[in-house]
Amino acid sequence: MDKIRILIADDHPIFREGLRALLASAPETELVGEATTGDEAVALANTHQPDVIIMDIQMPGINGIEATRRIVRMSPHIGILMVTMFDDDPSVFSAMRAGARGYILKGAKHAEMVRAIRAVSNGEAIFSPTIAARMMEFFSGARPAAALQVFPELTDREREILGLIAQGFKNAEIAEKLVLSGKTVRNHVSNVLSKLQVADRAEAIIRAREAGMG
Repeated sequence: MDKIRILIADDHPIFREGLRALLASAPETELVGEATTGDEAVALANTHQPDVIIMDIQMPGINGIEATRRIVRMSPHIGILMVTMFDDDPSVFSAMRAGARGYILKGAKHAEMVRAIRAVSNGEAIFSPTIAARMMEFFSGARPAAALQVFPELTDREREILGLIAQGFKNAEIAEKLVLSGKTVRNHVSNVLSKLQVADRAEAIIRAREAGMG
């Protein structure tokens, strides 16, 4: 049987060491590379074409969600398993929108991790029990409808401005609409572009509209 080829993308040496030990104990897996930044993850994914990438959300450079988005766009056959400390709804849903097939919390037992790796390599979607329960609660309507929030890295004001940008408003129009100075709006727009790690306003509009804004 072919081994599951795995790339680790995480900037914490201790966690990578733990994953290496886990994979060494699982005979059906093979470690093909390690990345410590989101940019490295994208580059190594392109080079090695692994079956599964174990991806952290918070990394230097582009974050794990943006790295996932770029990898899935480039190589849709690669399965992304998010492994993170974050179990908040915005992070989970942002990962799903980016194309991740699984989402599991750091600290998961070895058996749970191996099961998740196998599932993602088979094209299945899998979530740790804690996150699965939160998702069921969310979709059952037990939580307020406004709980879902896109681009959690943005402040409320930045998200509001991004929404207006996605609707086609110029800076001067946004300033007038929100009763802000032109300089303040420019600063917010600059922060939005930086946090979303996009090159320009046009790319920000594409990202926002893909997320249902505008």
